[in-house]
Amino acid sequence: MRQTALLGILVFATAVSAQSGAPFNDSIRVADLKADLFFLAGDGMKGRLVGTAENALAAEFVRSRFERAGLKPGAPNGTFIQATQLMAASLGTPNALTVTLPGGSTLSLKPEQDFYPQRFSASGSVKAPVVYAGFGIHSPALGHDDYRDRVKGRIALILEHEPGERDPKSPFDGVVTAEAAVAIKKVLAAQEKGAAGVLFVTDVHNHPATANFEASARAFWPAQPPRIDRFTLASWADRIHIPVGQISPALAELMVRGTGRSLLELAGAAETAGGFAGLPLDGVEATLVTAVDRHIVPDRNVLAYVEGGDPKLKEEVVIISAHYDHEGADGAVIFNGADDDGSGTVALIDIAEAYALAAAAGQRPRRSVLFAAWGSEERGPLLGAWAYTESPTFPLARTVGVLNMDMIGRNEEVQAGGGPRFNGLDVQTAESNRNAVNILGYSRHPELSAVVERANRSSVGIGLELKMRYDNNSSNLLRRSDQWPFLQVGVPALWFHTGLHPDYHTQYDRPEKINYEKMERIARLVHQASWVLANQDGRPK
Repeated sequence: MRQTALLGILVFATAVSAQSGAPFNDSIRVADLKADLFFLAGDGMKGRLVGTAENALAAEFVRSRFERAGLKPGAPNGTFIQATQLMAASLGTPNALTVTLPGGSTLSLKPEQDFYPQRFSASGSVKAPVVYAGFGIHSPALGHDDYRDRVKGRIALILEHEPGERDPKSPFDGVVTAEAAVAIKKVLAAQEKGAAGVLFVTDVHNHPATANFEASARAFWPAQPPRIDRFTLASWADRIHIPVGQISPALAELMVRGTGRSLLELAGAAETAGGFAGLPLDGVEATLVTAVDRHIVPDRNVLAYVEGGDPKLKEEVVIISAHYDHEGADGAVIFNGADDDGSGTVALIDIAEAYALAAAAGQRPRRSVLFAAWGSEERGPLLGAWAYTESPTFPLARTVGVLNMDMIGRNEEVQAGGGPRFNGLDVQTAESNRNAVNILGYSRHPELSAVVERANRSSVGIGLELKMRYDNNSSNLLRRSDQWPFLQVGVPALWFHTGLHPDYHTQYDRPEKINYEKMERIARLVHQASWVLANQDGRPK
C-alpha cells in the first residue's frame, strides 16, 4: 500500500515537471558542443562517407558517448548498433531489349543507347505484351490506382514522377515528391499487381525529353565507378523479382503509336484523378533481359535509450534523432559536414547526456526516450531511418513522436542565382534568420508543433523564432531528412533545421563557421520539447 502511494506521488511529481524546465537542460553547453563538433567534423574524419573507416569511427564515437553516459543499448538486438544492409549495383551482362510492334516488325535495341536497366532491377528475362499504366502509382489511401487488374502477366510501361506535381493542392503531398512516386515503390506496386516487368519513360507532359538519351544512359551506368555510390536498402531490392528498365521517349513513341495517341497525349491523360486504369498496347510485345550485379554494403544506426519511469507509459517512446554520415573526401578536398549533420549529431549526444544525468538523479521521463544517430542519410537517401521503420526497437504504434535535428548550426542564406540546390527557396540573408529555426512537418501534426511552441516559451526561456514553413515547397525539403520515413508510416515527426546556406554540401561546411550559441539554444529547445512530450498525459494525433 505504501509503495503504491509513493509510486503515485512520483508519477504526479514527474507529470508536473513536464510543465516546467527539463532537468539538466543547462548541461547542454556551447563548450561541449564545440569540442565534440571539432572532432566529429574535423579533417581527420574525412567527411564520414558511408562505407569508409572514418564513417565507422564516427559511429563508434557516438556509441562510446552513449555507453559512457550510462544509457541502455537501444538497438533491437540489445546492443547499441543496429546493423543495416545497403545495396549498390554494377552493370552485368547480358542486357537486351527486343520490341515487336503491331504488324510484326521487330526492333532490337542496344543497351546504354536505347534503354538501360534500373539499378534495383532483378536479373532475369521476360517476354510479355505491354500495357501503358500511366504514372504507375498505387495508393489505396488516396484512392489512386494506375494498375487495376490490367498488368497481370504483362510488362508495364509507366511514366516517371506523379500527377499534379506542380499543383500545391495535389493530394500527392502537394508539390513535394510523394513517396508513392519513387521509382522503386512504383515497381513494388506493379509487381504486387502481377506485372512481369516494368519499363520507365520520361513524363514528357511535364518534363521535356532529354535531347540525348544515349548520353543519359551512359551517365546512369558510368564506365568508371563514381566516388560516391547510390544505394538502396538491400531489403527493398530483395523484394524485387522482375526485370526493370528505362527506355527512350522515342522508343516509347513507337510503342504507343497503335493507340492513335502520342506519348505526349497519353502522358497528359495519366493526370486522371483516381488513376489511369491501364491501356493495353495491342500488338506490342517486349522481351527484356536484365543483368544487374548487387553488392551489399554494411552500415549501422547507433541507438540508445533511457527507460521511462511510468509502469505503463514506459512502453511508449519519444525518438530524438540526427544523422552522422556526410559526403566524404575527394582527394585533398574534405567535405567536413559540420552543419550537415555534425551539428545535429553533437546536439543529440548532449541531449542524451542530459537525460542520463536526470535519470541518475532519479528524474526519469514517464515515457522512454530513444536517441538515434542514423547512418546513410545522404546515400539513398534516408536509408538508416527507413531501415529502422522496418525493424524498430519500439513498435511504431507506440512511438509518440520523432524530433529530428539536421543542420541546426547556421543561419539560412539563399543567394540570388544559387543554383538547383536552392530551387523553390526565396532569396534571403543570413541576418534575417539569425534567431530563426525552421520547423518542418508542422502541418502534418499540429499538436506536436504546439508542444515545440510551448517549449520555446517555457521557463527555460529559449525564445527562438520558430518558422513554420517548407512543408509544401518545391525545394522538396520536407522529404530531405530523417523525419520523412516516420511521416510515411503514421508517426508524428518534426525536423528542426536552421536552413540551407552557400556552404551546404561543399568543403566550406566547417566547424569554425558554426553559430554555437544558437545551436545550444536549439538543442535545449529539442530537449525541453522532448521532455514535455515524454511526460504529458496524451500524445499527438
